[in-house]
Amino acid sequence: MALRQVSPLDAAWLMLESRDTPMHVAGLFEFSLPQDAPADYLANEVAAMRAARSIPPPWNLRLFDGPIVGTRLPLMQDDRDLDAEYHVRHSALPHPGGQRELGALVSRLHSHPLDLRRPLWEVHVIEGLEHDRFALYMKMHHSIIDGVSGMRMIMRAFSPDPTETEMAPFWTVPAGTRRRRESTTSALGRLTDRARSSATGVTGLGRAGLALARASIGGQDLQAPYRTVGSVLDGRLAGQRRLATQQYDLARVKALASTADCSLNDIVLYLCGTALRRYLSEHSQLPPRSLTAGIPVSLRDASDESLGGTAIAIMVATLGTNIADPGARLAAICASTTEAKRHLKNLPAPARPYYTLLVNGPWITGLLAGLGGSAPVPFNVAISNVPGPPETLYFNRARLEAVHPMSLLLHGNALNITCVSYAGTLNFGFTGARDSLPHLQRLAVYTGQALEELEAVISPSTRTSRRARSSA
Repeated sequence: MALRQVSPLDAAWLMLESRDTPMHVAGLFEFSLPQDAPADYLANEVAAMRAARSIPPPWNLRLFDGPIVGTRLPLMQDDRDLDAEYHVRHSALPHPGGQRELGALVSRLHSHPLDLRRPLWEVHVIEGLEHDRFALYMKMHHSIIDGVSGMRMIMRAFSPDPTETEMAPFWTVPAGTRRRRESTTSALGRLTDRARSSATGVTGLGRAGLALARASIGGQDLQAPYRTVGSVLDGRLAGQRRLATQQYDLARVKALASTADCSLNDIVLYLCGTALRRYLSEHSQLPPRSLTAGIPVSLRDASDESLGGTAIAIMVATLGTNIADPGARLAAICASTTEAKRHLKNLPAPARPYYTLLVNGPWITGLLAGLGGSAPVPFNVAISNVPGPPETLYFNRARLEAVHPMSLLLHGNALNITCVSYAGTLNFGFTGARDSLPHLQRLAVYTGQALEELEAVISPSTRTSRRARSSA
């Protein structure tokens, strides 16, 4: 029986798993049925999914259920008898099958932890959506996948060809690897390089720690972790989750970024910060200092085809929620992210994978010690922007209309916002703790209002009229 050792970062996701903090991420994929789809189209698709028997890693891996000897890290083993009917489920929405009904069902599905005695994923095929649509809700433990690898999984499993049929489901697609069998000489050389990289990484982390210590004093654009302001996002969480979604035209958001001379990510942070400012103000709970965002940065290069595990670093930036003026709020966000990127770029490459532990380590240690809700947190809310496929995709002739990511929550972070670009759209997924954030859909709606507000403030015509007035 082959055993696989889990990396330290992925082991942390497993150790943090609890009823109140399930450590899975998910995607909600909405499809249009083929125009000539028979009445039993989805039933046949589910049967084909369950019939698949060749399941490669990481989809066939489960936690080792024997005694662990000689290591403190969890171990994985192959599941040679995967129960496909357990992992692939078929559901139907009550009539009329609108977004409200879909959101209610998926919120409940996302609240339930995965069974750690089985391979760490589930797929739910959901029929009954109005306008001849259906949905797939795919749930996977964060110890086996991150956002970038998840997007690559989608690109492998779906097709740009609207006529392609007999397509295999994603959990039958081999993970792939760019590594080839090495000679003894090259393996020894790789070990030597790794030792040198570790030494460089330790030195780089030391310099990074000093920079963050200086930033914690204040007065700099670099936002130090653990300088968070108290808010309703703090405290212990209950296990129930709520989902909200929004979709915007990607060209519209890119045009704003171009006009404002900032990045697409900066506009995403502005929309989230502005929406949070209004949401918290309505509840009379807007903090006097700005909320901060933890922003995952992928460490995978373009040639890395592997899908398993996580490979991210974290940078921290302000959201400007304490700034009333929209233009000044955006300027503060841009200055903060620019300095955070410079700080991360100055790290030696070997140090970057460990930087996440430097930022999150004290928080995770407190959570493992049972101090969730009391331990300090490095940032108030996690916000991710994951690049997705630019072309329209299909699965067995069904057209993929929207992709909405759902993420995990930890004590002290009652909200996660993740967005994915797809086929000219930008899709937001808001995952919130149900008891901490009532009426979560309002927060999603407010991002649209923030978009309109920013367009009015920084549109080229507005800038031209301002210059004309100032020169008069």
